[in-house]
Amino acid sequence: MPILNRAAELQGEVTGWRRFLHQHPEILYDVHNTAAFVAEKLREFGVDEVATGIGRTGVVGIIRGRGEGTRTIGMRADMDALPLTEMTGKNYASTAPGKMHACGHDGHTSMLLGAAKYLSETRNFNGSVAVIFQPAEEGGAGALAMVEDGLMDRFGIEEVYGMHNMPGIPVGQFAIRKGGIMAAPDRFTITITGRGGHAAQPHKTIDPIFIGSQLVGSLQAIAARNADPVQSVVISVTRFDAGTSHNIIPDTATIMGTVRTLSEDTRDLAQNRIKQIVDGLVSAHGATADIEYYRQCPVTFNHDLETDHAIEVATGVVGAANVDANVDPTMAGEDFAFMLKQRPGAFIFIGNGDTAPLHNPKYDFDDESIAYGISYWVKLAEKRLSE
Repeated sequence: MPILNRAAELQGEVTGWRRFLHQHPEILYDVHNTAAFVAEKLREFGVDEVATGIGRTGVVGIIRGRGEGTRTIGMRADMDALPLTEMTGKNYASTAPGKMHACGHDGHTSMLLGAAKYLSETRNFNGSVAVIFQPAEEGGAGALAMVEDGLMDRFGIEEVYGMHNMPGIPVGQFAIRKGGIMAAPDRFTITITGRGGHAAQPHKTIDPIFIGSQLVGSLQAIAARNADPVQSVVISVTRFDAGTSHNIIPDTATIMGTVRTLSEDTRDLAQNRIKQIVDGLVSAHGATADIEYYRQCPVTFNHDLETDHAIEVATGVVGAANVDANVDPTMAGEDFAFMLKQRPGAFIFIGNGDTAPLHNPKYDFDDESIAYGISYWVKLAEKRLSE
């Protein structure tokens, strides 16, 4: 079960779609042109049902197989780009100022479209395939919006699968693991309120910068002394705003950052300890603090049986030597986690080769991976709907 001949034949056409989408990136839920492009292609392929406006601007296509089976599996791609100015110099670079496909969602969309075309031609499966094209993965919780709009129940989806390209993994390879494969990416904002005054008279003030500086270091105690050493947790302060002049101690200081965890227990621990540390530290100095803690998507958690299915299919496409079945998890987040909370499934990485990293202005999706992605999707559908 290597790369499918038809997938290889489709690579040139799908590359054209990918580069067109790359030239016309759209952000978050404002993917109206991309969604229209997807819906038009699905109708052109003869997909049995095309539903638009799911989760505001998502698209779902239903492809029915030849048999009488009633099971439906879902396969998802994300459509949105990033607010970034492209620096690739490619002749198909973004034509939208300040927007670019710097995470490969153009490739994800195009590979799933290629699989939809193939599956619509062959229909060599018993049941239905739901091809899911999601908006607003980049911080907009588009997966949650589609779920809340009835995605799973409306289309009778029983299992759901996702794929993401990964720079650093060679083209022609896949990587996956059971359990947590991507982190819950929470964020926080802490506003410390003290009492400002002259920098020459600090004893008459309650200095929020001094308190905040201690807080930055103290938060690291959560990973170093509170969390189980074998449980991953990252706490990074990424912004510190305070003051207006060299000789004024300000009234307030604001600290922002992110918390990344791979289990809900560690996630709860980190959130609770941040509050305890902040409250204790500011109280000791006579200040107050306001904490805003935002839980974004959950841990992207691969289910055991469905991960085994994904490993078997990927192995059939590229061989066992080219499938890492126990890849290290990444502390980046992925809102496909919301779909995996609703239905069993698995999320897999596909190699993008030695390219610039994701979310980098010089990143580009490697079109040589397209045939591998199409083959994976097709054979996954045929395997899971073979009875």
